[in-house]
Amino acid sequence: MRSALPNGKKSNTRSKKTVLLPKGKGVNHSPIPVVQAELDAPVPKTLLTSKQLREFKDLLLAKRSEMVRDVLTLTDEALYRQRDGFTNEHSAMPIHMADVGSDNWEQEFTLGLVENERARLREIDEALDRIEDKTYGVCLATYSPISLARLRAQPWTKHCIDYARMRDEGRLH
Repeated sequence: MRSALPNGKKSNTRSKKTVLLPKGKGVNHSPIPVVQAELDAPVPKTLLTSKQLREFKDLLLAKRSEMVRDVLTLTDEALYRQRDGFTNEHSAMPIHMADVGSDNWEQEFTLGLVENERARLREIDEALDRIEDKTYGVCLATYSPISLARLRAQPWTKHCIDYARMRDEGRLH
C-alpha cells in the first residue's frame, strides 16, 4: 500500500496495526502484526509438506462430500416435506393455524441450517483453493502459520487461533 510521506513522496511500506496478545499459559506475548486488507501483499507460501497438503485435501474433500449430501437432504426436508404420507401439497395442508405456524417455523429453521452448511461449503472450497495455491495453513490476517492441531480440528479455517480469539472477543478494530 502506498502512502504519502510528510515530504510528499510515496512510501511502499505496508500499514500494520500491532495487537498485543493476552497474557496466559501457552500464549506468545509478542505483538502480532494484523494485516488490514492489504490486497497488494501476497500471502506467504505454506510451510506444510506435500504429504500434509494431500492429507488435508483428502480430509476437506470428504467433509465437502458429506456436507453436500446433508444440504440436499435438509433442502428436501424443508421444501418437500411429507406430512401424513403425502407430499406438501394442498391435500396435506394442515387445518389448524397452530400447525401452519409450526410447519413454517420448522421450514425456516431447516432453511437456516441449509444456509449455514452452504457457508461452510464455501469455506471448504476456499481452503481447497488455498491448498492449490500453496498458501493453506497460513493465517490470512497475520500471515503466521496455523497450528496443525487447529487445522486438524477445523481444516477449513483461515485464521490462527490467536487472531480468531481476538476477533471473537471483539479486541480487533
